[in-house]
Amino acid sequence: MKSVAVIGDNCVDFYSHLNRYYLTGNIVDTGMNLAQLGVPTSILTTVADDEYGKEMLQCFKEQGLNISHVKVAHGDTAITYMQLIEKERIHGDYLEGVLEDMVFDSEDVHFAASHNVVHSAYWGKAEGVLQDIKKANPECFISFDFADRLESHLVKELDGIVDIGFFSYREKDEKIMDFLKERMKNGMKVAVATFGENGSLALSENQVYEAGIVKTEVVNTVGAGDSFIAGFLSCYIKSGNIERSLQEGAKLAAYIISIFEPWENKR
Repeated sequence: MKSVAVIGDNCVDFYSHLNRYYLTGNIVDTGMNLAQLGVPTSILTTVADDEYGKEMLQCFKEQGLNISHVKVAHGDTAITYMQLIEKERIHGDYLEGVLEDMVFDSEDVHFAASHNVVHSAYWGKAEGVLQDIKKANPECFISFDFADRLESHLVKELDGIVDIGFFSYREKDEKIMDFLKERMKNGMKVAVATFGENGSLALSENQVYEAGIVKTEVVNTVGAGDSFIAGFLSCYIKSGNIERSLQEGAKLAAYIISIFEPWENKR
């Protein structure tokens, strides 16, 4: 079975008004969901040696992630102070902790490159090694979540490196279509845009694929994008069917936003 390496950050979202937290980070959420979908998944990140970090590492193990390339650093786990207002999460103060000094070395690069797919995200601090991973294994598919940062310098810097790009936008319009076409022209193989309650679409080989959402009772929107990506990638690496991958992404995202956490803790 094809394997995925997720590389990037990890943190804790803490809701002080609820006295509740969960372990998260874009690549953590995507990696946890991939593993639960049965995809062999490795995680490359740096956790702290505090209590949150110990729990993070234990959770990685229990959810079935390969943790052979998780580093442990002395210090504090990154933490985001959150609020939940009308079922929408609101980001507050952020403390970076050990992520401030997180780096990925040549051993990480070669280990990641041994997988079929490597996924990272805008805040993952791993964009600098993606080209090295691609050089180490040109057959490795690079997947990247650009979130809603369509104007970021990373978009053009990663043209020709990222094979599958994910972008968050408000709705299907001429601007996003032109943007995705430009990404394809510059080397991307699959360009995906998600539109929240307005569904999603993907461009590949001059074809446009679209999918709606799966309606659900929303508890917390956290993890919607990361779980969509997990559902999409899991289906895509198994079948290559883009339309079905969009549908599977929507299906998983609908489930995740119906629970409080960005991945289901199956401990």
